[in-house]
Amino acid sequence: MALKIAAWNVNSILARLPTALKVFEDVGADIWCLQEIKCEDPRFPRLEFEAMGYNVETFGQKSYNGVAILSKYRIEEFTRGIPGLEHEHSRYIEAVIAAPGGPVRVASIYAPNGNPIGTEKFQFKLQFMEALRTHLQSLLPLEERFVIAGDYNVIPRDVDCVDPRTWVTDALFQSETRAAYRALQNIGLTDAYMQADGAAHKYTFWDYQAGAWQRDNGIRIDHLLLSPQAADALENVDIYKKARSMEKASDHVPIIGTFAD
Repeated sequence: MALKIAAWNVNSILARLPTALKVFEDVGADIWCLQEIKCEDPRFPRLEFEAMGYNVETFGQKSYNGVAILSKYRIEEFTRGIPGLEHEHSRYIEAVIAAPGGPVRVASIYAPNGNPIGTEKFQFKLQFMEALRTHLQSLLPLEERFVIAGDYNVIPRDVDCVDPRTWVTDALFQSETRAAYRALQNIGLTDAYMQADGAAHKYTFWDYQAGAWQRDNGIRIDHLLLSPQAADALENVDIYKKARSMEKASDHVPIIGTFAD
């Protein structure tokens, strides 16, 4: 039996609820890691997703940020925020899921954008990534399956955008940003897309401006990072590009990993 884990920056769950419900139905993932839910916990449309068979845990915030984990299997424990990193943003939620093939730890991550570079926002982006690395390194000795899924706001390679020259002054493309993402892999984590495919010019985000979607001027910034045990079980990775053409679409689309369970 396969286990499907999806990450999606929904860009306001309340503004896009009908679209989100349709995407959930189409993709059929067992576990969803959502970012930018943009609502406080009591306002999350829990009933609609519970009606689809999901257990729901959220770490919301009024109007901005916000992350959630939805699972068709029991959520046994969860943590809000990266341990050791103190800040006011709702950007990280982690849970242990009682999947049929054994427990799997998942996290939904919304890393800071970091723009403009040369400001405290960029420094916070790097601090966030370093705290994440430290935390994930502490999980590796547990030798469990874990998937850290979401919007990392990192363009890892030149071929993960159309034209690198347009991104040279953007925080998502800075050498420090990319080095921070590589540092996560250097402790023993695997970029699921790179293991399963790795093809150039496949994107997970298209801006609303300047006809980016129509011209396929996108970037790959939504990632699944896997522990060695999860990487061993990975069967494939899909990007549900159709979601970007739907009515009231998010500017991101889901990325889905399928694992042998």
